[in-house]
Amino acid sequence: MRAWFIGAAAIGLIPVPAYAQTTQAPEERSAQGDVSVTIYNNDLALVQDVRQLSLPSGRTRQEFPDVSAQIRPETVTLAAAGTAIVEQNFDFDLLTPDKLLDKAVGQTVTLVRRGPDGKSQVRETAKVLANNGGTVVQIGDRIEVLDGTDRVIFPALPPNLRARPTLSVTLDSAQGGARPATLSYLTSGLSWSADYVALFDEKAGKLDVQGWVTLNNQSGTTFSNARTLLVAGGTAGNRPIPVQPRPMVRGQNGVRIQPGTESAERERLGDFYLYPITDRTTIANAQQKQVGFLNVSGAPASRAYYYDNPWMGTQEQARSVDTVLRFTTAREGGLGDALPAGTVRVYMRDARGQPQFVGENTLGHTPMGSKIALKTGEAFDVKVQPVVETRERQGDSRWRTAMRYSFTNARPEPVTVEFVQSGLDRGWQDTRIIAESQKSERLNAGQAQWTVTVPANGEATLTATFDTRY
Repeated sequence: MRAWFIGAAAIGLIPVPAYAQTTQAPEERSAQGDVSVTIYNNDLALVQDVRQLSLPSGRTRQEFPDVSAQIRPETVTLAAAGTAIVEQNFDFDLLTPDKLLDKAVGQTVTLVRRGPDGKSQVRETAKVLANNGGTVVQIGDRIEVLDGTDRVIFPALPPNLRARPTLSVTLDSAQGGARPATLSYLTSGLSWSADYVALFDEKAGKLDVQGWVTLNNQSGTTFSNARTLLVAGGTAGNRPIPVQPRPMVRGQNGVRIQPGTESAERERLGDFYLYPITDRTTIANAQQKQVGFLNVSGAPASRAYYYDNPWMGTQEQARSVDTVLRFTTAREGGLGDALPAGTVRVYMRDARGQPQFVGENTLGHTPMGSKIALKTGEAFDVKVQPVVETRERQGDSRWRTAMRYSFTNARPEPVTVEFVQSGLDRGWQDTRIIAESQKSERLNAGQAQWTVTVPANGEATLTATFDTRY
């Protein structure tokens, strides 16, 4: 919901600049250089960090603080003129109070405690015995468990604890001098998703849409003033939401998509679409940031009703049909872009002109030119009751099944329901509709569809008889 209220602009879908959801306090100066971050779907990112190094000739150990805490060390490469990597180590044991106590097991520390009068302070020497869900110490001849009120003073900082995630590399340089070095690596903890805010005007048949990219950084590191590139698609090992295949088929979430064949005017990398963020941006650790990438006003759209009945589906009570929002991503008469996978949240204005939330659903990666039927909910007053009226065996291998579908409409205007009977085929591809009260369209071997008009405050009935092998 935050994207909707990024200024009153969201109500009228006026362009809005990049906006960070959280405000970060000033941080310690980063050791990073010129940073570029490419973020893929599903928890994968490529970081490229150009730093200036001053190297002596021969072997030397260089430390690179402020790398991602979730770096994949096996993916690290370092490119610097006349320099080769001999060895690299990633120190991810970060300095925390618990880690200090872990490293102090078997060591002697000083405890600062309140004196008997409750005001003065008393110092005692203690040996740390364990730090497992609580700290156990030995003071003289007694064993105690610290209760959190004692201040612990350590004699020194363990050498293998780091204040920041640090990569250390042993380099062999042919000659000394300053030079740029490009550090590249893959990391987890950086992800992005798309969110869409859609305002539907049913009377005008128009749809206004804002698309937002939400960046999420849980990598343990802030990336300052970074060039940021977003990649829509699934690299090996990642599983984005799939696009539904042709023909238009209902998905598990009630979304039907007929994939388009138009090429979006976006840069592509192999089979991926790229969504660059125009300006450099700081992706702070533990932050979500939203950036707009789509702003469309007045795209044609309509509301429809849909119901998919399974084979032999019979109901004792009428069921609500699906409420569906229809629109397209085509260049002409649509949103005019390829849509990365994300959630579409739909709003409509009430009688007072206030936008109200009416439903949401998820899209997979959707090519430009696609036709979309997005389920936003279930109709309150448009219902259908499927009933198996008769079922008779016809010989040894065939059955004749008569179905009746009763529709009701409590709305003050007529409605049209796209009614689909599924499950007609079990691999034989010889199911026949031998009688029907209204002409159907055969979508495929397993589905037939009827377009049923239900009058205002009225009823309608559809009947069909099927000849099948089962």
